[in-house]
Amino acid sequence: MHRRASLVLLNALSLSRLPLAAVFIAVSDSRMRALLVVLAAATDFLDGWIARHRGLATRWGALIDPVADRAFMVTAFIVCLLDGLIGPVELTLLLLRDIGTAIGFIVARLRPDMRAIELKARMLGKLVTTLQLAVLLCVLLYPPLVRPLVALVSLLSLASVVDYTRAVWGQRQRQQRPPSPPLGAPMSTVRK
Repeated sequence: MHRRASLVLLNALSLSRLPLAAVFIAVSDSRMRALLVVLAAATDFLDGWIARHRGLATRWGALIDPVADRAFMVTAFIVCLLDGLIGPVELTLLLLRDIGTAIGFIVARLRPDMRAIELKARMLGKLVTTLQLAVLLCVLLYPPLVRPLVALVSLLSLASVVDYTRAVWGQRQRQQRPPSPPLGAPMSTVRK
């Protein structure tokens, strides 16, 4: 029962980013919104850290966590767009990785030969998420850093999409290889 309670706590931490996104919409004070960004980042770090260090990583949790992250992030960026804090081009560049990985996820689920592939978080993707959070904080608290950070996020987002694509493609290639014969098994003869 202890494991089940821990998993419920982890999923609740992940899902807490959804009400944080709703509060981000409801408040207009920049400092309060910055606090919500910090809280969202803290819950993201905490649920990941607990899952890894307690051996509680699950497929369900691996799905809930990025969905909650993206829901918070996309909501916050759209609110910033609507408030005139960022422009449409900046929004598109900031969400480039999210759009690319969403398309990849849909394609992987629609193709029967790719359904068994496990989609895992990658280090470059985590870096992009961290920088997106930094951009949000700068949008709210220190706008002069927004443009250089948006440029960096967009470059790393492209690299991240390539990285995710290569990882998924590599898994697909490994799954399609025929199993190797056991060591010591006779090789079949080759016909000429």
